Amino acid sequence: MKDRKDEPVFMPYSEPYLGRESVYHFDQLIISCMEVSQKVSQYTHQNELNRLQKTASQIIPQGVNLALAIRELVRQGYLFGALVLQRPFIERVAVISFLYEHQDKIPLWENGWKHGQRPSLKEMLNSMSGKKDEEMAKLVCDTFNHLVHGDPIGAEWNVVQSKKTGLGHSVGKVINDPELCDFVCFQTQMYLVVLMSMMAACFPDLK
Repeated sequence: MKDRKDEPVFMPYSEPYLGRESVYHFDQLIISCMEVSQKVSQYTHQNELNRLQKTASQIIPQGVNLALAIRELVRQGYLFGALVLQRPFIERVAVISFLYEHQDKIPLWENGWKHGQRPSLKEMLNSMSGKKDEEMAKLVCDTFNHLVHGDPIGAEWNVVQSKKTGLGHSVGKVINDPELCDFVCFQTQMYLVVLMSMMAACFPDLK
């Protein structure tokens, strides 16, 4: 097999982080998630849904889709892009978790989830933790807001080491940063578990 660095598109058997524990567990969780998601899909097409379930059937598939996109970016070595997608992924997990706990707020979602009326991501994350770890909610928001808004702090996540030129900012694949790969995978897994728990909570009659 030719050097993996020469491949324009990595396949499951040749991806740069193949064999990492974080990648393996991410893949196992995706398999479980897709099995549950299939059951949810079947349920939504066969049963009358309540307001929470209608809302969940809009939000949860977006979250699963983003998790799968993050996994594919990891496969192709686009770790910075995978990091940026963490922000909208986390927000969708936070939204459905918040609405499950505060079902009186579902009308806000039905009316467009408008800025200024909906809770902030920090509020929703704080609610997810039972308001026990406000500092962690703030840290998560700050970290991923920097990544999304493209400020100097966010740019630090895109620094790579080159043998020829030293430190620089990558414009392409990063295939030699296993620690960053682990961060992306474990971070996504953590919220994907929450998303799966929301599937079970919103659709308790699944078999």
